[in-house]
Amino acid sequence: MLSHVHIGIHDFDRAFAFYAAVLPELGWRLKFVERARPWAGWQPGAADRPLLLVGTPYDRAPASAGNGQMVALLAPSRAAVDAFYDLALAHGATGDGEPGLRTEYHPHYYGAYLRDPDGNKLGVCCHHPG
Repeated sequence: MLSHVHIGIHDFDRAFAFYAAVLPELGWRLKFVERARPWAGWQPGAADRPLLLVGTPYDRAPASAGNGQMVALLAPSRAAVDAFYDLALAHGATGDGEPGLRTEYHPHYYGAYLRDPDGNKLGVCCHHPG
């Protein structure tokens, strides 16, 4: 099980606004925000872990989106995948794969892909039958 995932960003205010808008759609709640550092963390509504963290890199070097790296978030339903994707686009994300079935993964995999405002690749998926 994961403890946490950290996503490096360039502009904290922009990243915070984006993630604060889209993560509640999946039932995640803000755990903390420290603008002086700057970083923020969210946790699932019913659990303490894993945490999803966004912030500037610890070494203070510029953040860069990794080729082949992705954080995939679990959605409770296909409708939540659709809503998350639309909300993310409305808050500055760019599409990288519209919501739909991806049967190459398994028969019920319903997912979407996007890039956050810093170019980090996010997936959102549901594994339940329609």
